[in-house]
Amino acid sequence: MKLFALGSNGSGQLGLGHKLDTSVAKPCDIGKDKYETAEIPIRITAGGNHTLVLLSSGKILRSGSHYGNAASDTSVIWSTVIASKYFDSTSTTEASATFKFCSATWSASVFITIGDHVYTQGLGTRGELGHGSTVTQIDEISDSLDLSCQLPSDTTIVDLASGVHHSVLVLSSGDAYGWGNGRKGQIGEPAEIVWQPRKIADLQFKVVRVICGREFTCLVGDPETGEHMILGADKWMIRSEAPESIHHWMDIGASWGSIFVLDQDGKIVSWGRNDHGQLAPQNLPLIKQIAIGSEHAIALTRKGSVVAWGWGEHGNCGPDKDEHGDVKASWNELVLQASEIQSLVLGVGAGCATSWIWTK
Repeated sequence: MKLFALGSNGSGQLGLGHKLDTSVAKPCDIGKDKYETAEIPIRITAGGNHTLVLLSSGKILRSGSHYGNAASDTSVIWSTVIASKYFDSTSTTEASATFKFCSATWSASVFITIGDHVYTQGLGTRGELGHGSTVTQIDEISDSLDLSCQLPSDTTIVDLASGVHHSVLVLSSGDAYGWGNGRKGQIGEPAEIVWQPRKIADLQFKVVRVICGREFTCLVGDPETGEHMILGADKWMIRSEAPESIHHWMDIGASWGSIFVLDQDGKIVSWGRNDHGQLAPQNLPLIKQIAIGSEHAIALTRKGSVVAWGWGEHGNCGPDKDEHGDVKASWNELVLQASEIQSLVLGVGAGCATSWIWTK
């Protein structure tokens, strides 16, 4: 597998070895064979200035600054998240991580192991770390307490998402717990900063997925029932313009102000903020996979091409954009460097004005 990146890179969050933005997909140095590894990305998530890549082995790579500050603690190359004292007993070697989920707020990261231990790292002045009002900075994951002690012991964690300042996880029971900035009601009532994981009350269905925007949370049920609930501010009419149900969804994602639903027919339904062309343009080709960034989207088509649209000021939607840095009412097809043109694209990812493509 080869991983390629483009877009915002002021803190080295693309892991390219420098801090220059790029509008052309460049290969990342991530493996023993420099640009290649046998592992496949399972999830790519990003904060304001840092990136986390969860690989199929359970290892997490990170780059950039997890403090959200481009001037400090930056890494322009990839490093491995290490928390050896928290490794689960199922680890095959001491050097192998065993994570199954990760997510990122603007300046913090959340890590969940295959044993359902929950750890946080970074800055959390609005409850993002989940350890109470007295803990607003955790420098290393090994310094983090396990938040899972505040969750029911007879369940497993089945999903995780973070917005700019809050995080929500979903349990196998269908319940959801959140922490961080909940002043807009994005973690339920009462609407306040939630300093430790709190159960979201009054859910009327079994939740299986969660996505988080800047000031909202969308909880989703089984694709056959189409049930969903949006909590938080109705800015950009994210709640009032939502469909009553979202049956037969295949994937779902959120930007800071929009929601995107990929259905089983390969079509995208989207609503919310659209001042930069964030919503899915008309006449898109049929889509196989979507990845939603802060204010842009990238998608893998069923024919194997990669398209992007929305706010592209940093080159994250490719080199072609309007005078405002946007790709509106249309899309760009992203191409790899000439030597990689024939490579089979396996997946795409998106972050805060960053885009990712991995190939076979």
